[in-house]
Amino acid sequence: MEEPLEMGGAQGEESLVAYDVNSHLADNRLNLDVYPDGCSKFLALFEGSREKLLHVEFLRLNCSEEHISAAVQVLPFLTSLRSLVLRGGITRDEAGACQRGILISLPLDFRNLTCLTHLDLSFNNFLALPDCITELVNLTMLSLCHNQLLGLPKGIGRLKKLTLLSVMANRLQDLPCSIGKLTALETFDASENALESIPVEIGKLRSCTELNLSGNQLTVIPDSLANLLSLRELHLHSNSLVAVPVGLANLPNLSKLDLQNNCLRFIPPEIQKCSFVQLRGNPLGQPQDLKPQQQGDSVCRELQCLYVAQEEDCFTVTSKGCRVFLSCGTCFCFPQGAVSSLVVIQYRRLAPDPQWVKLQHHDVLLSEILELKPHGIKFLQEVQLWMPYIPPRVFRRREVVIRTFSGQSWNDLSTKLELKGKHKQHLACCNVPHFSWFLVVSQLVEDQCNIPQEGGMLVSSVEPAIKVRFPPGVTEETRSVKMQVLPVDIEKLQEIAHDLDTRASPLLCLSQSSATQFLRPVKIQLPLPYGITGQSLERSRLHLLHGDPLAETWSDITDQVLLEVSHIYACFEVQHFSWYWLWYTTKQYVGGIAKKVYERLRMYQVNFLALQRKRDPEQVLLQCVPKHKVDSVLKRLYDRYQGPEPSDLVEMFEGEQFFAAFERGLDIDADRPDCVAGRISFIFYSHMKNQKEVYVTSDVNRKEQSVKGQVSFYRGAMPESIPEDVTRKRKGPDSHWLATLPIKLPKLKSAVGEHQNRKCQSFPPLNLGNAETGYLTEANLLSIARRIGIDWRSIGLNLGLSFQHLERISYNNKEDLDRQIQEMLFSWATQNIDNQDCVKKLITAMEESSRQDIADEIQTIIQLGKQKYSASIHRLGLDRKSSNEDSAMATG
Repeated sequence: MEEPLEMGGAQGEESLVAYDVNSHLADNRLNLDVYPDGCSKFLALFEGSREKLLHVEFLRLNCSEEHISAAVQVLPFLTSLRSLVLRGGITRDEAGACQRGILISLPLDFRNLTCLTHLDLSFNNFLALPDCITELVNLTMLSLCHNQLLGLPKGIGRLKKLTLLSVMANRLQDLPCSIGKLTALETFDASENALESIPVEIGKLRSCTELNLSGNQLTVIPDSLANLLSLRELHLHSNSLVAVPVGLANLPNLSKLDLQNNCLRFIPPEIQKCSFVQLRGNPLGQPQDLKPQQQGDSVCRELQCLYVAQEEDCFTVTSKGCRVFLSCGTCFCFPQGAVSSLVVIQYRRLAPDPQWVKLQHHDVLLSEILELKPHGIKFLQEVQLWMPYIPPRVFRRREVVIRTFSGQSWNDLSTKLELKGKHKQHLACCNVPHFSWFLVVSQLVEDQCNIPQEGGMLVSSVEPAIKVRFPPGVTEETRSVKMQVLPVDIEKLQEIAHDLDTRASPLLCLSQSSATQFLRPVKIQLPLPYGITGQSLERSRLHLLHGDPLAETWSDITDQVLLEVSHIYACFEVQHFSWYWLWYTTKQYVGGIAKKVYERLRMYQVNFLALQRKRDPEQVLLQCVPKHKVDSVLKRLYDRYQGPEPSDLVEMFEGEQFFAAFERGLDIDADRPDCVAGRISFIFYSHMKNQKEVYVTSDVNRKEQSVKGQVSFYRGAMPESIPEDVTRKRKGPDSHWLATLPIKLPKLKSAVGEHQNRKCQSFPPLNLGNAETGYLTEANLLSIARRIGIDWRSIGLNLGLSFQHLERISYNNKEDLDRQIQEMLFSWATQNIDNQDCVKKLITAMEESSRQDIADEIQTIIQLGKQKYSASIHRLGLDRKSSNEDSAMATG
């Protein structure tokens, strides 16, 4: 490899480094998006090896780099380019969401890339499609997803060679009529936009095989869609459709029609009888006049809006109806006449307790529990409820539903998914006749149908090869049948079973509304395991397993049924429903292996982390991280935290509870609602940030010695006696023990210790706020100050402190960041001690400074203070209820 060569001009100008182009160029391909400074490399390569770069045909650059604008200006010179990828989305934020690139325009000379056939501009910030793109007439693939596009230009019709066009996740409100000129288009994805209508010309896309219009605001679709004779998949879910053209049933190649989560009350019989149609989440058969609130936002917009502040825990509803917006993002629409008189609704958010919230197999929790009181209150008209949720990483083969608790069991509600607001907030919507407890979960897609005496057939929407046929006379009364399908990863299966020859079909879960068996055998069709055909299989290795969902046991029933094997299917007959699984393996007895595999399919491998701040080792971040996220989390936290100290891998169930306990002289220096006797309680859910940030102290005099301790993680209840020797992971019969990680509080230098003592003594007692809304004391402010870093000036400005004041604090406390932060915070607190809204202002300042973590901690402290105040008032008999009782007794 050649050494980098200095290239430059006059002294004082920035020099460029010429890299060896051969070390980056692979034939005619140049992939630079894998480097953190790929755009800089590209500019240097162009400057030093321009002739070789002129022959590049495939190029990838990362649009999240600051030099992307300069790199784009050079691209028109590479006239041989056939494929160009200018994507953002390579980096992720703390929530795991892809961050957009900074590209917002392209140079006019971009049209010189006449050889370009593939262009990817995804995850950028384009508000409009540059005109130069519509002049690239040789384009066959154009990806514009995850931008800010408000519309497409009329000139889009000039790209007559396009076979793929993706504009997913933009802000499109309509499509140009010229879209119909793209006669070569095979795949068109316009999902997750704000489309309210579709032009009739879309019916001219005669080559289109897949059309995705899901996640928009469509109420009708044109009849011309029935002209798309090549169409195989049509996705229309999560819209507001009230009707669909009957001509869709006549499309000869259509194999999937997704109409879920719409407002369809009637489906043409020709469409409804098609096995490939998905209709879940529609109010089918419900008369429109009985549910006026389902007419959409038009009814709700006419109602009075009520915004409930974060510190409020109730709101009032009258017979006039209203729209209610809670601070947590939950919304309600009470139609006019929903209540006959004034009603006070109380609400609160609860952490899910796994002993109470029984998640079903393979369920994933997506929200907290919302409790609404009075429990069981009946409304004269159904109330619409919108709940925010964390979207699952994988939507395919899964669905999102709102689940409600009746006091005895949890039941699923008919749910519609929506994206609202500027930031595309994910909301789950349902109609409820009464109030109780609600949460949002992601579950396996559930197909359902009613089986009459005449029989019928149920086909899986996840795996169309799975079918259940019900012969005539199978039941005396109509009964409901449900089906869920769980695909199995073959590599994971082979790893668990320790057998490279093991294969398995998707797991089929069947259930019915009746407890009685069917009167006649029901025929089930399962696909043979992947890679196995009826001609090549060895029948002695094929096993049909029957599962008990309650005991989670598996038994081999191959000899008890007549297993008919065709080229790609296996068929058998049963008279009762349960779980069924087809295995192809060398093992003789597979029941125990299947149980082990199934348990592993429901578990997550996670690491525990205990990270100490580099600047302040007393501040410790505890986190429970899924296995695949460990490296990215450690990389992101490396600059702020010391360590890291990850534990061994631990397998945990979704929704499992564990504790972090501090031992050997370590303790937590502040009250926390989730902390009891030095233990912090977690509930592990794979999608959540299972992390707590605490401040650790010690009773030992750290002027003389450092303190070594540890935090130990336990599953379930804590052991009664904590062993003394916990410096390594315990090996023994105690199954609660998970891992122990070391923590060290360094020895304090005497000067530093004395200086800290002087600082602590210099702060006067403070009580910000009031008793009813909660206090912030000087101890609370010190704890908050420890969380603030070099962004303290930004926080001070948002608090209303002058720039000169902040500069004076910085000058008076040179080289002492802690003192600067504390003086800023306490000087503001001293000025605002008589202001009743000062705590709200502090929370707002933290949010405006992008320190939501500190804002959440302040709210937690305030909430805990309010609870303690309410408890003390009630204990002394001074609350309103006690006063009313005393007055009643006195009157009596």
